[in-house]
Amino acid sequence: MSTTATPTGTSERELAEFLERFVAEMRPLELKRNEASWLANTTGESRYEEESARLDSEMRLVLARRESYALLTRLRERGPLADPLLDRQLELLHNDHRARQLPPEMIERQVQLEKSLEGRFNRHRARLDGREVTDNELVDVLRDSDDAAQRRQAWEASKQIGREVESELLTLVRLRNEGARSLGFSNYYSMALELDELDERELFTLFDELERETTPLWKEYKGALDRRLGERFGVAEEALRPWHYADPFFQEAPAAEVSLDPFYAGQDLVALTERYFAAVGFSIHDTVRRSDLFERPGKCQHAFCMSMDRGDDVRVLCNVRPTERWMGTLLHEYGHAVYDLHVDRALPWWLRTQAHVLSTEASAMLFGRLSRNPVWLREWARADAAELAKSAEPVARAVRRQLLVQTRWEMVMVHMERALYRDPDQDLRALWWDLVERFQWVRRPEGRNEPDWATKIHFSVAPAYYHNYQLGEMLASQLQNHLLDRILGGGADVWERYVHSPKVAEFLVREFYAAGRQWNWRHLTAHATGRPLESRPFVDELAGRSST
Repeated sequence: MSTTATPTGTSERELAEFLERFVAEMRPLELKRNEASWLANTTGESRYEEESARLDSEMRLVLARRESYALLTRLRERGPLADPLLDRQLELLHNDHRARQLPPEMIERQVQLEKSLEGRFNRHRARLDGREVTDNELVDVLRDSDDAAQRRQAWEASKQIGREVESELLTLVRLRNEGARSLGFSNYYSMALELDELDERELFTLFDELERETTPLWKEYKGALDRRLGERFGVAEEALRPWHYADPFFQEAPAAEVSLDPFYAGQDLVALTERYFAAVGFSIHDTVRRSDLFERPGKCQHAFCMSMDRGDDVRVLCNVRPTERWMGTLLHEYGHAVYDLHVDRALPWWLRTQAHVLSTEASAMLFGRLSRNPVWLREWARADAAELAKSAEPVARAVRRQLLVQTRWEMVMVHMERALYRDPDQDLRALWWDLVERFQWVRRPEGRNEPDWATKIHFSVAPAYYHNYQLGEMLASQLQNHLLDRILGGGADVWERYVHSPKVAEFLVREFYAAGRQWNWRHLTAHATGRPLESRPFVDELAGRSST
């Protein structure tokens, strides 16, 4: 991997001098901010939340300097730089600065609201039957209970956070829009996509295509699921409501013919994760040691991976239980981690991260989907061969159904977020259920007028992000096909080789991870897989039409 050469032209020298000053200031700020954010999420203590907010504001204010933006704009207007790494940094820095050309008081207010909302989500514990319960406990009820009244109570408890955050979240949305309009954009969502190297029209054309192509599959799956749920709960199919499904948002597929949880019961999922990644060529021992993986009061109940220093210090937060859901989550988060760990350290600091959010999501999803893979279950969860033989096809169907359920759910989120920023004053509570009914075919509860949309944490702390999950799934399918067919050579035993071969890491590090952010995501995709991002491998996988 090449590094930036000694700058020769005037523009190159100006940018190199700017970068030296910029990185010297930004690098320690980012490290301190990441540490404060990690502590805020692992402890729930407000002092760390406040420190994280202060440092986040300081970083954004560096990017908000008008003289820096003016310099970067002048350099851009002179045309491409001779050094491709300098030119790429100029392109990214210009976008990053453009998004922050806001008054300092607006930046500080945005950060304050974001950190306040993040803290509310982290500290919130729903109340059920007069006691505080965790998200895991609510999911347990929705997965296991046959008592419809208890299920409804658990589902409604999962939405309690909505009332707590709705007003503050809408204030933040309007503030984000105000800033975006001051920079010449119609709204924050459109700005975020453009400055993140995504085309809004292309994105929604893709989602429209996915809706059309998945509707026949969804009709078949959802019809069979509703018949089964109707029989289970003794109600007509038209009487099914959100609490009859196995997840508060119906983003997880309910167990169908076979539950995978027994395969993981009593296992050390963390050790299993570490052994598997080692077999395919990745050492994650030090990252596991730095991570925070089990439930604790005050701790964030979600899961994420964080690169603290664009180097060796990569950490994962989880709330692990011995279930398939958490096995998949561990594989997913350490799929992020191996990407972070293998970006070429010789790259300039501003390029020493993933090419794009969708590229790291692709890595995470490539590994996360293995928790439901029959070969992986046999080879790594040590599932009984005879038992797996009986359930191999149901398990394969479960993998496809989970991807299908995720896809229809992600349509809700993407359309909701675009509509939210286009008009935050519309009836968002009704719109949410309009979209749920359109894409997920789940009927709204009668007479309910609650901010259920606001209970999804991403609207608060990860704006204009959710589409990357779907794009990541598509790219994961494309990478998976390439690994199976081109790198491992196909054949009847290709999956056995796939879950054991160090060639997996060799390919991903060399062709995908190491490049960091020196290329945009489109170039990286074509470089690694030989073709641009396509929906066909993913849709074929959903339909069970491919070898993968």
